[in-house]
Amino acid sequence: LIADTYLEAMSIHQEKRSYADHVITEDTRKRIEEYTMEEGADTYTRLSKSIAPEIFGHDDVKKALLLLLVGGVTRVMPDGMRIRGDLHICLMGDPGVAKSQLLKHISHITPRGVYTTGKGSTGVGLTAAVIKDQFTGELVLEGGALVLADLGICCIDEFDKMDESDRTAIHEVMEQQTVSIAKAGITTSLNARTAILAAANPAYGRYNLKRSPAENINLPAALLSRFDLL
Repeated sequence: LIADTYLEAMSIHQEKRSYADHVITEDTRKRIEEYTMEEGADTYTRLSKSIAPEIFGHDDVKKALLLLLVGGVTRVMPDGMRIRGDLHICLMGDPGVAKSQLLKHISHITPRGVYTTGKGSTGVGLTAAVIKDQFTGELVLEGGALVLADLGICCIDEFDKMDESDRTAIHEVMEQQTVSIAKAGITTSLNARTAILAAANPAYGRYNLKRSPAENINLPAALLSRFDLL
């Protein structure tokens, strides 16, 4: 017997919203115009300082995170080729410099932010998994963290601790912004138009100035080339 599932709710609150769902009131718009018209107002610096204000310094990092939040323009060429407008940023630094706190803050303030760790994530958990429905017994497709963060930001902490096989799963997402699945008779492509913010530690725990940047970073060239800013 296959029956439809019904859910009766007294009150519903939408937790994650897209940027298009946010409505700017007239009062807020007026305050923004007054703020930007102030003499000598450096809007870029002031907005970047409002990101995680309890963390002192890291001015350049916060400016980069502001650009990540704003994003770019996705272009579709006449022949159908799609050039992504989302930025991918990797924060590489010594332990104890507030990388995880910045990632947590970004995942909270963005409308559709997902936070995950590299050690606690698999390639299937990041992209998509085929599971059996407990009611119908049919195979269904369930999106992972990158699919859930569509039109948002996916923050991946401890990026260097991920297994190499799991890390290769996000190559397609970073460039093509889709997740292609061909499992258990299900062949489809899911949208994953997400910006990726990753945090990692150098290869030797701390950054060694006597070694080259390539030795300190210790990430594959194929993955490193997909990050716009390191």
